[in-house]
Amino acid sequence: MGLDLRMNLSLFLTIYISSLVFLIVFHVIFLGLWYLGLVSRMAEKKPEMLTIIQNCAVISIACCVFYSHCGNRTLSRDKSIDRRTASWVAFSLWRKQNEDNTLISKLLRMHKFKDQICSSWFAPVGSASDYPLLSKWAIYGELASNGSEHSNIISPVYSLWATFIGLYMANYVVERSTGWALTHPLTISEYETLKKLLKPDFEDMVPWYSGTSTDLFKTVFDLMISVTLFVGRFDMRMMQAAMNKTPDESKSSDLLYDHLDGKDELWFDFIADTGDGGNSTYAIARLLAQPSLVVKSDDSRLIFPRGELLLIGGDLAYPNPCSFTYERRFFCPFEYALQPPAWYTPDHIALEKPELPLGVSELRQYSGPQCFMIPGNHDWFDGLNTFMRYVCHKSWLGGWFLPQKRSYFALKLPNGWWVFGLDQALHGDIDVYQFKFFAELCQQKVGEHDSVILITHEPNWLLDWYWGDKTGKNVTYLIREYLKGRCKLRMAGDLHHYMRHSCTESKEPVHVQHLLVNGCGGAFLHPTHVFENFKECYGNKYETKAVYPSYEDSSKIALGNILKFRRKNWQFDVIGGFVYFVLVFSMFPQCDSFRILHEDSWDGRVNSFFNATWNAIFEILEHSYVSLAGVLTLLTVSFFFVPTKLSRRRRALLGFLHAAAHITSAVLLMLLMELGIEICIRNHLLATSGYHTLYEWYRQAESEHFPDPTGLRARLEQWTFGLYPACIKYLMSAFDIPEVMAVTRSTICRKGIESLPRGGAIIYYVSVFLYFWVLSTPVVSMVFGSYLYVCINWFHIHFDEAFSSLRIANYKAFTRFHIKKSGDLEVFTLAVDKVPKEWMLDPDWDMEPKEPLQMSHTRRFPSKWRAASGWSDPTSVVRVVDQFVIPRTAVDPLLPDSAP
Repeated sequence: MGLDLRMNLSLFLTIYISSLVFLIVFHVIFLGLWYLGLVSRMAEKKPEMLTIIQNCAVISIACCVFYSHCGNRTLSRDKSIDRRTASWVAFSLWRKQNEDNTLISKLLRMHKFKDQICSSWFAPVGSASDYPLLSKWAIYGELASNGSEHSNIISPVYSLWATFIGLYMANYVVERSTGWALTHPLTISEYETLKKLLKPDFEDMVPWYSGTSTDLFKTVFDLMISVTLFVGRFDMRMMQAAMNKTPDESKSSDLLYDHLDGKDELWFDFIADTGDGGNSTYAIARLLAQPSLVVKSDDSRLIFPRGELLLIGGDLAYPNPCSFTYERRFFCPFEYALQPPAWYTPDHIALEKPELPLGVSELRQYSGPQCFMIPGNHDWFDGLNTFMRYVCHKSWLGGWFLPQKRSYFALKLPNGWWVFGLDQALHGDIDVYQFKFFAELCQQKVGEHDSVILITHEPNWLLDWYWGDKTGKNVTYLIREYLKGRCKLRMAGDLHHYMRHSCTESKEPVHVQHLLVNGCGGAFLHPTHVFENFKECYGNKYETKAVYPSYEDSSKIALGNILKFRRKNWQFDVIGGFVYFVLVFSMFPQCDSFRILHEDSWDGRVNSFFNATWNAIFEILEHSYVSLAGVLTLLTVSFFFVPTKLSRRRRALLGFLHAAAHITSAVLLMLLMELGIEICIRNHLLATSGYHTLYEWYRQAESEHFPDPTGLRARLEQWTFGLYPACIKYLMSAFDIPEVMAVTRSTICRKGIESLPRGGAIIYYVSVFLYFWVLSTPVVSMVFGSYLYVCINWFHIHFDEAFSSLRIANYKAFTRFHIKKSGDLEVFTLAVDKVPKEWMLDPDWDMEPKEPLQMSHTRRFPSKWRAASGWSDPTSVVRVVDQFVIPRTAVDPLLPDSAP
């Protein structure tokens, strides 16, 4: 390596260790004085070690930057500050001849300006005679004229370090001691409160490809337990049916709600798949909370009043149901959008629902927005425990009232409209008790000319077509045999996009007129072009009426797997780099790698390089153990990673090609790294001395550029029993990985791996791993991202894996319904193409007067945050992406309604 890099690395480690020891000693002394009562400490917690480490790093970097630009030379009154300046004098005549050269003149002025800064602003603070007490505890600078001599001027680098240390100590004392404090700092709780007033503390999108996320490992564990325990063995829905107090479930107030049927008209909303990123979830919640939305559509302006009812179609929080995800990813954005009542407490448990506000005697009289929701597959990972606790035993989701008591429900709406909310659990279907409730409801309550909106979490019609499967048999039977054409609309989430299919004219009975998927409530985006060819369900033909995003946009977005996979999923490097290292573990070292360059032409060298790659792959298969185990494991995982949508032969071929791309890339990187090390060794850049080359070089440079005439270093070594130089010595060896790796590699190539002790072999492979990991992580992400792109756009597989990797928060939407006085149902889907990332306190919300017991839905500005850029606020950019009308079923006046 170069002189500057080695010097900066060595100097950084030395100053860093010295600063760390000094500050730790200072804190120990300060705590001792506090314990004796000599100082009063305001904060009730000890100083964090991370803060000390960060400050030491900043001090060390500052000193190294100073040394790089100004050196450690003292200022002599008759000489220049920097001996390198003399070289510039030789160019004086040449400079005069090139006065017209603007670039050269600028460079000269910059160099002169730098010299002025080093000589005036950062000049040495004094000599040993100025500070006699400090003279034996300081490092001195070298003379500018001759680096071998030393002056009595204190080192400027040492002065800078002492200044920073002194500032840190003074700042700490002033902040922590009430007797000396000029201003009292905020406590941690006060700081967090102030921070929340300035900007929201939203959670980021879930990193699905994180190799370090404990949440994802917990999700996998919960899923395994749920599938093993709850599927077919224990079902919370059976427990809910057993706890029902009314023998006739069709008349149960726990499941059937008819408090809205007396209205002349009704506005209500539907969303699904919330609780991923805070920005996207809040953007939708903010739109839902507005008293009204004004949207431009073509040449007209549409006004949408706020929905009196909010329906949520499952998957409330990701990646797993727990208190943290429900509170931070689901409840928090909705509470910011529409605040809960003043008397609401998060820990409250509702025993008897509905818990109506003061002054409201029955649910029918409550005029505020209400919310009903069904669980999704992610909500079932813990057996529905969190959903029951946060939905069925709480009364408020922000400012939306929660009358719901069970995980499934039926709502009777005005003008003959019904909503059935079904709980499919992890089966993808309803249980027999749930089926019994809805079947009896169809027979006893739903009129012959009534219309039903059916909500499930999974869009079985799309997923069954995609996977070639047949699920949800109980739901299908309920639609065919009991609803008998009264199901006008079936809605679902689970797929995080918007699609609507409508039944074409058919001679066969139409069981469901419209199929609608809207999972754009906050989770990452799913592709639409994968489901482009869906056309049939329930024996009827369907055509695509609306898609969001479009098929073309969806296909283009998939390209991000090649360009953005690593930037979006940098934690994946933890797994990817380790896998690549295992694949080539047995191939290190390649002692004869230099033979690749023996060819005379570049074509010959390239051919030789690829021949060496091919031979290395065969060597892995024939002679290695660790690498062969890694290759076989990768082949197996790659085969099972390919979705079962393809035939077994295609899965094997695609899995083999995927694994082969990774294996080839790993071997190529291994040969490049070995070739680079071999070139460095042959050119005497590495392995010239021993393991402590960097330390020995630094000691020589230190004695030349940082004179120590008082013997301070010798005294420190004596007082620390040799720990002072030893710590720096071995730390430099740990950071001088190329030298350690090259020396050990040379030993292995001469004597074999058996000549190394176990510790030496471990050190070698750890050193190789660190460099190979850095080299391989961009490649493994590129290969894996390219595989996802090819699969999603060519084979239409991996739609979940290929888009969860991108973590796209944009393209969010909700559906707003309007039951008109005539009984027709108007359906509008409103969308936001780009979700804001920065939010600010809404000045309108802040300035609006707020009464102590005022309900938030009565305010003109109910949402706390707005987009930092006003033009990008969801209320300004929301647009209609789909609009249609479902007419009320015509009633023959000669035929009485068959329902009671």
